[in-house]
Amino acid sequence: MTDTADPATTTEAPVPPLFDAERRATELAILDALRAVVDPEIGMNVVELALIKQILLGTNETEIKMILTTPFCPYAGSMIAQVQEQAESVVEHPVKVTLLAERWDPRDAGLMW
Repeated sequence: MTDTADPATTTEAPVPPLFDAERRATELAILDALRAVVDPEIGMNVVELALIKQILLGTNETEIKMILTTPFCPYAGSMIAQVQEQAESVVEHPVKVTLLAERWDPRDAGLMW
């Protein structure tokens, strides 16, 4: 039996690029904006402290996964609100901030994305 499908009418889904420069530029813009969020007890920003663990960019919502320097950080609410506000100034849609149960290691401070 022979295949009679016309190759001109066959369409395949486009393959997404391995590296999305626009997406990476948005991630870096968010990280740059988050440098304004400073841990008041340590005096360093959340990016330098390596508290931002993941940025999940979406078309209608973005999620930022982060940790705190201590489990019972008295500034947690304020810092989460600032992270959300700074990220929303970049992406112009709602940003959800999720706290992870991961423990912060001071040796990670200074490591950049």
